[in-house]
Amino acid sequence: MKAEYINSFLDSARMVIEQMVQIRPSTGQLTVKDIKFTDHQVWVQIGLTGEMSGDIVFGLSESVALRLISAMMGGFAITEIDELGRSAISELGNMIGGNASTMLYNQGLQVDITPPKVMAEINSFTARRALTVPLIMDGIGEMEIQVLIA
Repeated sequence: MKAEYINSFLDSARMVIEQMVQIRPSTGQLTVKDIKFTDHQVWVQIGLTGEMSGDIVFGLSESVALRLISAMMGGFAITEIDELGRSAISELGNMIGGNASTMLYNQGLQVDITPPKVMAEINSFTARRALTVPLIMDGIGEMEIQVLIA
């Protein structure tokens, strides 16, 4: 996988988050690391098929997820990640993935995405190495974009 393909996901995430919560995220340092799924995390997994196959996983702590969901809902206080909250996070992942696949298509790469899966626990997900970039959202926290390409 070409490392520059992650830029489509970063650009898409910055654009979608800015539209949804009126915050322009900054990016941290690109690293390659073993993904460690921990407790009190929310994971949004989107599969990639076509000329690029693998997964994009968005990882954020429950507290960051609550602040992000609250911001997406116009500041309405959220105290737990219920069905509506999971739906909001899922749609955020879907919008990011969809925009990124369009950007990749415009670069000559045919990529389709699977519907997002929101998970509080990853039991069936085999840990792998991933390209990882944190997105820092002022007043909300950090969300990691992890690209796992087969």
